[in-house]
Amino acid sequence: MQFRPNDNRRFWPMIPCQRELFDIPEDVAWLSCAQHSPALRTVGQAGREGVQRKCHPWTIGPQQHYDDVEDLRRLFAELIGATADDIALTPSVSYGLSIAARNLDLGAGRRILVLQDQFPSNVYPWRDLVERQGGEIVTVARPADGDWTAAVLAQLDERIAILALPHCHWTDGGLLDLERIAATARRLGAALVLDLTQSLGVLPCDVQRLRPDFIVAGAYKWLLGPYRFAYLYAAEKHHQGHPLEQGWGARLGSNDRGGLTRYSNELHGNARRFDVGEHADYIAVPMAAAALRQILAWGVSAIAESLSPLVDEIGERGEAMGLAATPKGYRSPHFLGLYFPPDRFSEGASEALVEGLRSRNVFVSQRGASLRVAPYLFNNRRDLDRFFETLQPLLR
Repeated sequence: MQFRPNDNRRFWPMIPCQRELFDIPEDVAWLSCAQHSPALRTVGQAGREGVQRKCHPWTIGPQQHYDDVEDLRRLFAELIGATADDIALTPSVSYGLSIAARNLDLGAGRRILVLQDQFPSNVYPWRDLVERQGGEIVTVARPADGDWTAAVLAQLDERIAILALPHCHWTDGGLLDLERIAATARRLGAALVLDLTQSLGVLPCDVQRLRPDFIVAGAYKWLLGPYRFAYLYAAEKHHQGHPLEQGWGARLGSNDRGGLTRYSNELHGNARRFDVGEHADYIAVPMAAAALRQILAWGVSAIAESLSPLVDEIGERGEAMGLAATPKGYRSPHFLGLYFPPDRFSEGASEALVEGLRSRNVFVSQRGASLRVAPYLFNNRRDLDRFFETLQPLLR
């Protein structure tokens, strides 16, 4: 789904700086939410309470496991316009993508489409599928003009069986119009698998409009949740699919702890069959739920509208210093890449630049030939000024 700035602020008011909701010292400029988000204070408190429950396990009732997990499913489903029956809890993006790859067919002469320099978790499962079933992977080259959507659409034909894509490129925020791509994929009968780790929580996603086969998203970036935790959406047509594990929690009646030895071969008839074992983590689940509640309270579109001016300013000030930015018309509202001129780029030099910024408590990421700058609602004017004031002498 393409992000389009909303000119009517009555419906999506700008969110003021929310730094007080995070535990970030004033002398720290964390501009790397695409790498890892700081925890909200409420998320940290939920985690501490979970640790206390582990210290006092007699306080944990068996029904609490089930209730907390179902609450989290509902929250994530609300975020993407799905139902709780569509949601599974997994330990990682790669786990969820491996489920997708296990439940999709390829075969000789068929193709899987990915982007150049796509995140490896959304490449390796497809390589494995090609090795097992035949077919091939087609890689869409990085477009010179930044228009990933046109580049993807140009590659689509009846040979494409699976599109394995993000909403935006993880290195620099290059944006894809998923609605246009999804419509073409449906017309061709191709499956759509989306890794939304770098967009969900900022870019709107409505499964009723996109109608993807699977969506995966890690919790610890723009969803403000814990590490080693991820979500999987499976469309209803895949609710009878094959899980990766043979755990007891994937089976009907699994919430009846007294009947677990009445072994059953009958799996849940929905996405719960894909849950990882021990998914009812009484530390991580409440943390993830607290994060989603805050995101839903802010509103995803309001978050995007609030971050877009910051990213535009970063792009403009970077270009004034001689760096190239991901083109404005083709980038996400929440992060971008600042590219070094070819004659000034070397991997060692850019790593030294990032370390120079870090030594002054200014944090961004190096991704290829670019600095990935990813602000969030906790950033303020001082953070942006400190970034550029620190960057300028390091570029000389």
